[in-house]
Amino acid sequence: MSRHAVHQLQREFPNSLRFVFRHFPLEEIHPHARAAALAAEAAGAQTDFWSMHDYLFEHQNQLEEPDLQTYAIKLGLDADRFDRDRRSRDIEGRIDRDLDSGERSGVAGTPTFYVNGIRHDGGYDLERLRPAIVASMQRIPKVD
Repeated sequence: MSRHAVHQLQREFPNSLRFVFRHFPLEEIHPHARAAALAAEAAGAQTDFWSMHDYLFEHQNQLEEPDLQTYAIKLGLDADRFDRDRRSRDIEGRIDRDLDSGERSGVAGTPTFYVNGIRHDGGYDLERLRPAIVASMQRIPKVD
């Protein structure tokens, strides 16, 4: 699922949808997944998480150490801070907490979507997520 689809759903349900992103690096499938997650969080420390996230996704076959540093520079980040932050215990801990939370929640792959706390096992395109969101909204009693 592209971020475009998530953005579309956010536009359609501006007051009813909260999108929460958590890392779940599957290193056994993608050996550089953890390094990419760390890079995204380090960019986020400079308020540029999504730009780095998208850049990493677009270049997922080029995630070696020199590549990550190059992407930070291309995005206009402070390269020294980026390098320090992605090796920090704080950011390491954030990735570990996301991974633990995902495992406890039954996440087995990415992407995984939950709609009102229930894992959505259907497809991840607009045509399958939209009805799940609408159905979930219809089940929630309105509070005045």
